[in-house]
Amino acid sequence: MKSQDYIALDERYGAHNYHPLPVVISWAEGCRVKDPEGRSYLDFLSAYSAVNQGHRHPKIVKAAKDQLDLSTLTSRAFHNDKMGLFLKKLCEFTGYENALPMNTGAEAVETALKAARRWGVEVKGVENGRQEIICVDDNFHGRTIAVISMSSDPDATVNYGPYVPGFRRVPYADAQAIEKAITPNTVAVIIEPIQGEAGVFVPPVGYLKAVREICTKNHVLFICDEIQTGFCRTGKRFAWEHEEARPDIMCLGKALGGGIMPISAIVADHEVMKVFTPGTHGSTFGGNPLASAIGMAALEVLVDEKLDENAERLGQLFRSELAKIACPRVTEIRGKGLLNAVVFEKGFEAWNVCISLRDAGLLAKQTHGNIIRFAPPLVITEAEIKEAIAIIKGVFEKIA
Repeated sequence: MKSQDYIALDERYGAHNYHPLPVVISWAEGCRVKDPEGRSYLDFLSAYSAVNQGHRHPKIVKAAKDQLDLSTLTSRAFHNDKMGLFLKKLCEFTGYENALPMNTGAEAVETALKAARRWGVEVKGVENGRQEIICVDDNFHGRTIAVISMSSDPDATVNYGPYVPGFRRVPYADAQAIEKAITPNTVAVIIEPIQGEAGVFVPPVGYLKAVREICTKNHVLFICDEIQTGFCRTGKRFAWEHEEARPDIMCLGKALGGGIMPISAIVADHEVMKVFTPGTHGSTFGGNPLASAIGMAALEVLVDEKLDENAERLGQLFRSELAKIACPRVTEIRGKGLLNAVVFEKGFEAWNVCISLRDAGLLAKQTHGNIIRFAPPLVITEAEIKEAIAIIKGVFEKIA
């Protein structure tokens, strides 16, 4: 079968809830992927940062294969011999006392929201049903009903009502707006330290630290959604570390699964996590032995290969080389580490640019019409970064 045959099957039998770039990936390794016709591409999306360790990293693949020969799923009705080891490693990596494993990023966010609401009643003393959580404009935290109730994106919210109450939305990157929105019923503030889906929007220096201080002063939990920014993507283990603005709860996912399977979690100290008691929250697959083995290997790769340092060094190189490209339609280059975006002038349609990049051997995806996100696997080499720059330069300089 050819690429077009696979695309036709997707179109015929799948729900049309995505508009993917017309390319089929049938093989992947490291930073490179191939289509059924054998054409090779540099992957500059990394499955939305779920493949920080590169496609099919041998250590992670081996961990999965070894565990498949032992056990894969026990449910939480029983203990297994991998989950505790995984949670210990995750807590040591993040610096938190407790972790609660789930499967998808959206589940991690839902878990954080539930923890905050329950904490608000049992610790802060808010009347149940009156808890409020402050969120921000242009956020992206997932697709569940509760999560889209925080969203300002009409595509994500249209005709899904009634929406979940208890959320107050304020502008992003405005700490004073958060402080003004706090009431006696406020139990948490949830933000992305860098807004990925909004186009890699990096807040001004000092914003995260100010939010941390406001939350502390008002006895409000600070929740950081690090699902896309975490695990070394921005040049630190977690993006909040750029300002030492340690959150009370961190939502984790994507790269925690090493590109092998969905694995997510929240981490928090015991003072917050103690609100969960038997029966109050759970997941059949959360913390399963296969996921735990994969998660441990994924974390080890990040540490052993110093992928935070690689992301910081090559991210600076990437942005500096992008800035040299002559393209009058580009208005801004922004990002941290290897989470970067090129912003074109308003009204510019970047889809065709992504098609041209594909034809030249690089895969990236536009967001919000005029923005292209560039986020390669963190195992990328300097030579591959320079190869990518040459491709981007060749495409951008032809833009009318």
